Amino acid sequence: MFSPASLATGALLFASATSVHAWGNSGHETIGYIAQAFLGPKTLAFVQKTLDSSYSGQLGPAAIWADSIKYSTGWTWSQALHYIDANDSPLSGSCSVSDSRDCDGDCILTALTNYTSRVVNTALSVSEQDIALKFITHFIGDIGQPLHCEAYEVGGNDIDEKFDGTSTELHAVWDTYIPEKTIKLNHSNSITTYASDLVTKIKTGTYKSLAASWINCTNPTLHQRRSLDLDERSFIPDSTHDMPMLSNRASTTDLECPLEWAKDSNSYVCSTGTITFARTSALVFTGYTASDLGTTYYTNNAPIVDLQIAKSGYRLAAWLNTLFDGTAMPSS
Repeated sequence: MFSPASLATGALLFASATSVHAWGNSGHETIGYIAQAFLGPKTLAFVQKTLDSSYSGQLGPAAIWADSIKYSTGWTWSQALHYIDANDSPLSGSCSVSDSRDCDGDCILTALTNYTSRVVNTALSVSEQDIALKFITHFIGDIGQPLHCEAYEVGGNDIDEKFDGTSTELHAVWDTYIPEKTIKLNHSNSITTYASDLVTKIKTGTYKSLAASWINCTNPTLHQRRSLDLDERSFIPDSTHDMPMLSNRASTTDLECPLEWAKDSNSYVCSTGTITFARTSALVFTGYTASDLGTTYYTNNAPIVDLQIAKSGYRLAAWLNTLFDGTAMPSS
């Protein structure tokens, strides 16, 4: 399915997709390829050493693994880790994310806290670090999708829509239909072309002046100030290779940066507000009642999807670079 292709940076090689998939597969792969373009030397070496050989050292194809296993036997517990249900009031213009209110212990914030700790734990096997790396790669993508940070109508899953005549749900419009249409219309129906074009925007184009603000929180040791009570969280009781027992984490709080990223994504869900580099009319619940979201709604929101995918890829690189190179964006 994939053939070697260059993605406009150094000597990095990327797998060129001949078709697009379902922040479905197309969005996640793009995020992985963008991140790969900004990896520091030590981080790149870790990625290439740690990822299962089937990925050829590439974060792009590895980024979809967490979705591919979440309904499989032995992995169903991971489903709740892909999102945080922000119990706010987006249609009233009141958006917020609260760790204590919105996360019972099994959410994307705790997942990123856990796997960030595990990916750098040299006492773990390479296969365990591989799992941690793949989860981080996927979850930093998920947290950039606004409806993964919203509880209203189950993150839009219970809102029926049509997109270019196809019946779907609002969540899938953001996950799949908008990025797929963008890739088809504007990027030669190629995931790697899409990724390369967004990398160019980050390096020299529209996003260059914004990129630094995307990674103003990349400290993987900065924890939230709130302390945990023993009965407050119900962590997944399977510490074999993933989420640790609560008894092992009673004094640990979730990392601050994933919460900040979730708040950023959640802000796009609100019906009003001022969003950096986004038309204030182009928000998730603005125009969502249209008879078909493949026209005006798509035109208004496709730039946000581009932005969030680019942002997520850049943040993923910065997060991993901080862990393994000691700085968010090592000098080339």
